Amino acid sequence: MLKKWLLPLVLLSNATLSLAADEEIQVYEDDLSAPGQFGVDVHNNFVVSGSGTPSYAGEQAPLHVYRLTPEFYYGLTKTVELGLYLLTTRDPEGGAHVEGSKVRVKYVPEHDAEHGFYWGANLEVGKTTTRVSEEPWNGQLKGIFGYRTGPWTLAANPNLDWSLSPGGGPAKFGVDVKVAYAVTDRTKLGVESYNEWGPVSDLGPLDGYAKSLYLALDHDFGGVDLNVGVGRGLTRAADDWTIKFIVGTHF
Repeated sequence: MLKKWLLPLVLLSNATLSLAADEEIQVYEDDLSAPGQFGVDVHNNFVVSGSGTPSYAGEQAPLHVYRLTPEFYYGLTKTVELGLYLLTTRDPEGGAHVEGSKVRVKYVPEHDAEHGFYWGANLEVGKTTTRVSEEPWNGQLKGIFGYRTGPWTLAANPNLDWSLSPGGGPAKFGVDVKVAYAVTDRTKLGVESYNEWGPVSDLGPLDGYAKSLYLALDHDFGGVDLNVGVGRGLTRAADDWTIKFIVGTHF
């Protein structure tokens, strides 16, 4: 089953379709692998319209760059999940690049998965090339907060990002939000909002950092999950148009 679904993605990555967009464009919710269970998500995004000029020396400008990021994860306990990202990109000229790796640990306390409030946290540390990050060593602490009532789901991730490289810049803050409506027991439609706010010591102005809005669809095929979206940049610092999809399964 896994090979059946991953093969088309591998072929796609070798076609004509990896950057200023993050390696994963996703609002974290309360999903965790069961103890002893492995899973994989394949994150894909492509900047259709955006800047063709690097924002710092050594960066790959985002325009027409495709990012393919396999994410492997394992349920350690009922409340803790471990993960590993492998970052790759494909530039507009067709060159493929390995851009680094990241590890994460996700914690979500036990709760009612169908109704009410939940919370959790995700800690991530990794090293990337300067093509995708100005500072190679980075960390992120992501808050996970959500609420379900009837067919509605609201999720929010306040994010704290900082550099682990010597002489790295100040810690930065951002907030990602998702509102989704279940049209069937397997399909949700919604919007996802990704918002950078700048250094913690000097937040804003509102239009000075990247902010994007996505129309998104989530569907459960029965053992395989899909999240697909089309995003529009709301500020000059964001890419104009980005498409993304994530395919995941357990094994």
